[in-house]
Amino acid sequence: MQARIIGNTGIHASVLGIGCMRLPVIDQDSSKIDENKAIELIRYAIDGGVNYVDTAYPYHGGHSESIVGKALQDGYREKVHLVTKAPTWLLETETDFDRYLDEQLEKLQTETLDIYLLHALSKSRWDKLLEINIFEAIERAKASGKIKNIGFSFHDTLDVFKEIVDAYDWDVCMIQFNYMDVEDQAGEAGLLYAESKDIPVIVMEPLKGGMIATPPDSISKIFKESGSDQNRSPVEWALRFVANYKNVKVVLSGMSNLDQLKENIDIADRLQAESLTADELKVIAKVRDAYQARVKVPCTQCGYCMPCPHGVDIPRAFTLYNRASIFDAHDQIKGQYNSAKDVLASKCIACGACEPQCPQHIEIISRLKEVVTAFES
Repeated sequence: MQARIIGNTGIHASVLGIGCMRLPVIDQDSSKIDENKAIELIRYAIDGGVNYVDTAYPYHGGHSESIVGKALQDGYREKVHLVTKAPTWLLETETDFDRYLDEQLEKLQTETLDIYLLHALSKSRWDKLLEINIFEAIERAKASGKIKNIGFSFHDTLDVFKEIVDAYDWDVCMIQFNYMDVEDQAGEAGLLYAESKDIPVIVMEPLKGGMIATPPDSISKIFKESGSDQNRSPVEWALRFVANYKNVKVVLSGMSNLDQLKENIDIADRLQAESLTADELKVIAKVRDAYQARVKVPCTQCGYCMPCPHGVDIPRAFTLYNRASIFDAHDQIKGQYNSAKDVLASKCIACGACEPQCPQHIEIISRLKEVVTAFES
């Protein structure tokens, strides 16, 4: 598998990393991980050459780290670079950083993390971390050997991204990036800014939460008529776009079954920097335009808006709404929507608990009303 060196960390990382936010679950309940299948998936990835494993404190209702810890037993921990993230929204004091880090190390059954990220930074969270002397806590954790490298993951505007980049000598950063998000959040400009500051980038959401993995026929046709390799799948187009940037060191994919994993491992052998031609980049731009005309809500299924106090499965509602538009399947999706009572957007009472948590800054309340009109009227 292709490998890239992550800046000054000395880490030779597989260009494909496994994200543990979308592990196999039971009864479509994200908090109930199918432990056997998840461990099989993680170990299959490692046996296939993936050596970058990423998780976080809140994933799968707080259970992801424990499952990753179990998967990395029997010698697997020594084969990978392990990454998790500090739950920044829970940090009220400097000592909270140490407390949560120790809890995470215990769940992961390890004494040290190869990379520790401040999770999902935004302007408000960043300002709060500055108030509690976060840099002193970071230096203390580094000196103790509990973390080897420090970075941050990010969901906000380009200006905020630059402010955070300039504030500290980061070892790495993580941004959301794919061919649909070149101008959203940090975007391409942020990626290049990080490169100018010698900060390597890890990319999350290269498939935009799976939204660009299975395009409708009209978009697939654009790829097929591109004149490029006719066997190149939409997933490969998306992953190659991200990996084409030389400062992208790991393309992090949240694979939830073995078929997805096998496809990604196969593609990883062809993920090379600066390998797409000018004509191929034009094809991707054309696809982007076609998609932007069809997507209703830019939700990536991150789940930060959950749980809803009134029982609306917000990410699922938006997934179905988008899918009906993207795939021209309104009647079929309407049936799925109404058969899943925990999805019904009409249960929303506009309490507003969800909107401040959304990294995409979606006006969730008004968009849920659109879902009601589409599927419940």
